Amino acid sequence: MTIRTLRDHGQHYRPRMACLKKVEAFVVEMQDPKSGVKASDQKLNITSIPHVITGQDILAWIVTKMKVTTEEAQAFGTMLVAYGYIYPLQNHRKLVLVADSTLYRFQTPYFWPVQKWPAEDIDYAIYLAKRNIRKKGMLEPYEQEHYNNLHKWMNYKWDFIVMQATEQYKASKERKKPDRVVLDCQERAYWIVHRPPRRTHSGMDYGLDRLIDPNAEEVTGGYCLSPDPNSTHVAFVKYVTTHHTHDPLLTNPVPSNPWITDNDEFWQLNMRNVDIPTKLSVERWALSFWELISDQRGRADFKLFLKKEHSGENMAFYEAAEEMRWGAATAIPEKSQFIFNTFLKPGAPRWINIDGRTMGLTVKGLDCPHRYVLDAAQTHIFLLMKKDTFYRYLKSPVYKDMQKKALVPAPHNFTLLTIIPRSKSLRSLKST
Repeated sequence: MTIRTLRDHGQHYRPRMACLKKVEAFVVEMQDPKSGVKASDQKLNITSIPHVITGQDILAWIVTKMKVTTEEAQAFGTMLVAYGYIYPLQNHRKLVLVADSTLYRFQTPYFWPVQKWPAEDIDYAIYLAKRNIRKKGMLEPYEQEHYNNLHKWMNYKWDFIVMQATEQYKASKERKKPDRVVLDCQERAYWIVHRPPRRTHSGMDYGLDRLIDPNAEEVTGGYCLSPDPNSTHVAFVKYVTTHHTHDPLLTNPVPSNPWITDNDEFWQLNMRNVDIPTKLSVERWALSFWELISDQRGRADFKLFLKKEHSGENMAFYEAAEEMRWGAATAIPEKSQFIFNTFLKPGAPRWINIDGRTMGLTVKGLDCPHRYVLDAAQTHIFLLMKKDTFYRYLKSPVYKDMQKKALVPAPHNFTLLTIIPRSKSLRSLKST
């Protein structure tokens, strides 16, 4: 792949791994002490950083080495920065090669794309938690947004994340300050590539979804473009693949389709309070915890399991919080007092087991109750049931017995004359 190809098509095609290996061999050559880009020690604030290079030196070296024009060298240099082989020391969010005295460093090979180690959310959460400790809560706005979202999504294991971040922070404190600053810059450069701020270019995007010009300044208004638009498409395909057998518009309902026949047995079998559900309904409960508790019959079966496990207070608290959220405003003081006496008060008959911080915030909030005062505690209980109890329920005799008892209705065999279009039935009713 030539420099011109990368310049003309790099915004629409991600280089293959073989191409990346050639690029990395080129980067290794750039770091050669004798024939590579000239590097020197530079002071950043009050700390001396080793092996620092400038944008103009990088550009000059590429032009000389590859015998290309300045424009082509600029495009290739920007690609090296966008993929994280070289990172800026000062304006770390602008991943382009600036041909002046802007300072750069070579990224350590551990963070190169060829390593192919996935940028997991939990690793990013640990990094942000460690950075939050070091900066004493003063994260950049986009980092704070990511931190808050991860804290919300990973609330059930946030203690583990903070513990890991604290241990890494303590280990880094034992390093010399220049090494500490360099390691911080390397980590930040890696995550700015793999978890870029909103509305900014990411070198890891590829295909027709790369709609952002990497040389453009950050947009401060308008619609937000997802860092990975492919994820929405993948999630949609996954959802349709999983749920298509449960969608009466995509799969023939059994025993018959009540929308095109006069037989409504399908609706009778799938009522909210049926004694014995259909096998298809029971299978749907296993798709997700939300599917289970959204089905009234499924929730009743789950509550039976919780009762046998002596943990029925979790679902009872969740339902009480839902009633308080969606109920009448005049009933909030009375319901909040009931919830406190039943679930939160020390020695309460159905006391729920949540962490001390969440319990403290919830109890304090009940001094002046409102609809959303139980959100933190309710989310904690929901995640506890979703991540732990739900999977034990799917393996339990309660769920397996329900699978055995579930109805498997036989499909109706209609002749053409017995299939009466709904519109024709309505017309005949109107005429009478």
